[in-house]
Amino acid sequence: MTKEQFKEMVSKGIVILDGAAGTLLQELGMPTGICPEKWVLDNPQSIINIQKQYVDSGSDIVYTFTFGANELKLKEFNIDDVIGINRELAKLSRQAANGKALVAGDMSPTGQLMEPFGMYTFEEVVCSYKKQVAGLLEGGVDLFVIETMMDIQEARAALIAVKESCDLPVIVTMTFERGGHTINGTDPLTALITLQSLGADAVGCNCSTGPKEMIEIIEKIKPYAKVPLVAKPNAGMPKLVDGKTVFDMDATEFTRYTDEFIKAGVNLLGGCCGTTPEYILGLSEAAKGKRAYESANKSNDLILSSSRRIVSISNNLPTCLIGERINPTGKKKLRQELRDGSMDLVTEYAMDQVDEGALVLDVNAGVPGIDEAKILTKMVKTLSTFVTVPLCLDSSSPEALESALRVYPGRALINSISAEESKLEKILPIAAKYGAAFILLPLDDNGVPEKADDRIKIIESVYEKAKEYGYTKSDFLIDGLVMTAASNQEASLETIKVINWSNKEFGANTVIGLSNISFGLPERTWINAAFLAMAMSQGLSAVIMNPGSQETMRIKRATDVLTGKDRGSNHYIKTYGADRGITRVEKQEAPVFNCVLEGRQSEIVDVVKAELTKGVPPVELVDNHLIPAISRVGELYQAKTYFLPQLIQSAEAMEAAMSYITPFLEAEKKQTNTKGKIVLATVKGDIHDIGKNIVALMLRNYGFNVIDLGKDVEEEVIIKTAVNEKADIIALSALMTTTMEQMRKIADRVKTEGIEVNILIGGAAVDESYATQIGAAYAKDAYLAVKKAEELVVKR
Repeated sequence: MTKEQFKEMVSKGIVILDGAAGTLLQELGMPTGICPEKWVLDNPQSIINIQKQYVDSGSDIVYTFTFGANELKLKEFNIDDVIGINRELAKLSRQAANGKALVAGDMSPTGQLMEPFGMYTFEEVVCSYKKQVAGLLEGGVDLFVIETMMDIQEARAALIAVKESCDLPVIVTMTFERGGHTINGTDPLTALITLQSLGADAVGCNCSTGPKEMIEIIEKIKPYAKVPLVAKPNAGMPKLVDGKTVFDMDATEFTRYTDEFIKAGVNLLGGCCGTTPEYILGLSEAAKGKRAYESANKSNDLILSSSRRIVSISNNLPTCLIGERINPTGKKKLRQELRDGSMDLVTEYAMDQVDEGALVLDVNAGVPGIDEAKILTKMVKTLSTFVTVPLCLDSSSPEALESALRVYPGRALINSISAEESKLEKILPIAAKYGAAFILLPLDDNGVPEKADDRIKIIESVYEKAKEYGYTKSDFLIDGLVMTAASNQEASLETIKVINWSNKEFGANTVIGLSNISFGLPERTWINAAFLAMAMSQGLSAVIMNPGSQETMRIKRATDVLTGKDRGSNHYIKTYGADRGITRVEKQEAPVFNCVLEGRQSEIVDVVKAELTKGVPPVELVDNHLIPAISRVGELYQAKTYFLPQLIQSAEAMEAAMSYITPFLEAEKKQTNTKGKIVLATVKGDIHDIGKNIVALMLRNYGFNVIDLGKDVEEEVIIKTAVNEKADIIALSALMTTTMEQMRKIADRVKTEGIEVNILIGGAAVDESYATQIGAAYAKDAYLAVKKAEELVVKR
């Protein structure tokens, strides 16, 4: 199937996808705790019969039963033949479809964290997915679906793996928690911008929620969607009835949401956990002859993304500030740090500029004699975890740009692409491959045109070339090209003419690099501020400048008000009003506290050493600095100011500090890990342990003695360990609805055998209601697990 054929199929009406398979297979005898894909290969008729039912119920596309058939997941079962398993499972689906439906090669999370939080590099994950893609292609799939993704970077890895292997269409769906974010803090709109820019042919969501919550997601992202939207909701929420996992929404109620999905703008619709062929039949009949609604308010903004937020750039919005300070030009100390591979100053400059109002950060690694590709990539990896704003990659090296764009977990901005032959031929294709936006610099191999008319001709020629790669006017910023007023006072007016033409005639957004206008003049700040106001009056969309210049920032914010770009003067009032709130995490004058707060693991041991050298007692560092800092991190996590990456970074910084301080505490006879003893495990049949590992890290940081038994742990092992270790708490994790019953069995044994221990449960499959049913305490996330554990220990 070609991408054009896929577009045509979607344009004709609502495309019906399939429903769940796992629970149906269990009803046919598939046991827990085994490799589902291997079991299906040994019992092929099981999946053939299920998928035939979906096709007969109206599914236009069925997913291969290869959800867990990537290399890293199959390793858990000591299975090496990744290509063979995927090939044969794809063939079974083709047999079931029998030409009546398309077959999508199904790919899902690896179950592993990538660097900097896990052991696998981005490229290793891409390569593992490529093996799965190869097998699915050999099996004859018509298209691909990447589903239930919780990490936007892992979704990118899978998408790149498919794109670099074939030209078949690719659907990508993320899974969002009820708060509207993935576990790593990516919201639906950010995911959409990142994935559609990278080349996904359809984007959406599946699992985690029922229809009502998923409709709200589709409604929010529809105005920004340039690709078809997908929804595969669960049949409500899971609960246990007579020891079996069931969902609380029947097919009739599920089907009632069909029209609402269509009005919200969905193009492809199916079901996830708890749905059966009956549900899909209902969807198919309800959607027959209908088409998705198109949004009446399509956005034409240029939109960038990081892993956790978007930034919209438009001449109707406050002028977007792109921070310029991460540039080694004229900065001796930064140049030396980049040569040494240190990211300390880079991180400091980044966080300071964000605090000062930068919405995008320009990142330049141009130091003579260094490996620019290596250093720029390291800068991108570092900043992607420390700041939420998108990045602007400032380089003329195709190699450096490709290396950095490949690992950037969002949609970046490239600074810049001109009409110079080398840039058009080498950088433009790279930008298009990774979906990056770019700054269009109106110069060519003959140099910088003095007159606006000549610059305009270059802009038009670059745009014509960019259109060949799918770029529109909302995908780049036109640089007005600022020249120094000291040498040519007329030059500033030519820049203004370019901005005015771009805004009013051409219909594209604009940007300037501000500081060059004042080069060679005294009191440069006032020249910069005056010219910025002039440019903004002509509709300037973005400016590259130093946000630390208070005078220029004040003029910038005031001009946003006076030009009507700051609607209701909201930004101005928020910044300068008497009742303005705190817009960032406030730091204390305490370096150890700040290292934990900001997750600076590489620095914290040196900072702790310095404090100990000053005579600060070890116990004071723990009680008055480290514990308050990690507590503050937990509060920020609960408030959704921090997300999982920040939580992990801070926890790891805390752990590094505690590892260094512990011998000093012991020397002072200060006991550590005295809050209580916890036996922690992922239950039998469940091989997922990312969440459990994070809980272990947090519990240890708060002073608990954690005995981590790992994943897929037998009931007997958990009980025996708790008894032998005289544990205060048994903490259990389960990701799958099919394994949550193991928690009840353990809780029942504790009660029956009279074991004096508390039970604490968590994981995506369970909730407060289920915990109450089995007589356990419940924690939604790692921070709440700590708080609940503290409560349980006190009660004992």
